[in-house]
Parts: sequence; C-alpha cells; structure tokens
Amino acid sequence: MFTPMSKLFDTLVAGGITIIPLLACSFLVVGLAIERSVFWWQIKRQQKQLIKQVLPIHQQDPAQAQEILEPRTDLAIARIFLAALSLPDATPTEFSLALDAATQLEMPNLKRYNNIFEIIVGLAPLLGLLGTVTGLIASFGSLKIGDIGGSKALDVTGGISEALISTATGLIVAVMALIASNTFRSLYIGQVAYFDQCCTQLELQHLRSHRQSTKISEGEKIYA
Repeated sequence: MFTPMSKLFDTLVAGGITIIPLLACSFLVVGLAIERSVFWWQIKRQQKQLIKQVLPIHQQDPAQAQEILEPRTDLAIARIFLAALSLPDATPTEFSLALDAATQLEMPNLKRYNNIFEIIVGLAPLLGLLGTVTGLIASFGSLKIGDIGGSKALDVTGGISEALISTATGLIVAVMALIASNTFRSLYIGQVAYFDQCCTQLELQHLRSHRQSTKISEGEKIYA
C-alpha cells in the first residue's frame, strides 16, 4: 500500500540527480525563513513598547532612560539609543553621528540571509533546467530507429519524467525563495524607516535639552 510520503519520495527519485541540490536548497530556504520569522517577530513584538516607554522618560530624565535601555541590548533600537546616550556631554552633532553610526552597524544583521534567498531564486530554476536537459538527453539517447515499445519506451518515459519533475521542483524552490526574499526585504525597509523615525524624535529631544542647558549656562554667566 502506497502512502502519500512514499509516492512523494518515488516522484523525487524519478527527478534525477539534480533533485539532490534542489532539496538542499529547499531545506535551506525553509530553515532560514523560520529563523528570520522568529527574529522579526521578536523585534516587532518588543521594540514599539520599549520606545513608547523610553522617549517620554528621556525627555524628563535621560539617565533614567539609559537605565531602562541597558537591560534590553538584545534589541537593535536599544543598542542604537545607548550608543548616543552613553556619550558624555554630547553636542547635537555628536549625538546625531553616534545614532547614524550605530544604525549602520545594525544593517547587516537586519539583511542577514537576504543574499542567500536571492541566490537560490536564480539558482533553483537553472538546476531545474539542468535536470530537464539531462532527462531529455536520457530519453533521446535510449531511442533507436525501429525501436517501438518494450523497455525502450520505458526508458523514454523515465527520461521525460526526470525532465518534468526537475523543472517543476526548481520552479517551486525558486518561488519559495522569492516569497521569503521579498517578505524579509520589505520588513527590512520598514525597520529602517522606523529607526529613522525613532532616532529623529530622540535627536529633537536632545537638541531641545541642549538648548535649554545652554541658555541656563549663559544666564548664569551673565548674573555671575
């Protein structure tokens, strides 16, 4: 009695040698997609709540905001904020440069594995096409003038099956990788925009507090 899994295994075996790298690519896509999904889920779930808590506190007490951020260095936005807040007596320019530098350091982690997805998008159809070519070669190589039916017909059928199965598998793997690539690229673009928004708000707060402290120090010099 054939089970669906055994039928699937037999179908993949009929796809020829190119099925092996295609299966490896499919496992890689699924594994990396799961890792990236967990990564983005944790970011989306935690960072907005942290920012809503930190920004109002920073406006009143930057030191307290820094204390809140220090235990949350697992989040990229916390590391970015701490890079600027940890600078002693930073001018607005220094504060802005620190935020920009810390944001750039986080970019590779946000884009991790995107290149692998893009490579598989281009590689999988080519592997499928290679399987198509080898399958057709096997089919036509088994044909001889005057051979009709029998084992020769089975050889031709097997070669055509290999060609079709490898082509379909390559396209399926490429579609999987393309969906993952586009999904995580859109999340990356949205995250960069969110970083810019949060850093701009933090810069404005720091600029206002710096102006106030400057006015106070100038007033003290006048009255001194």
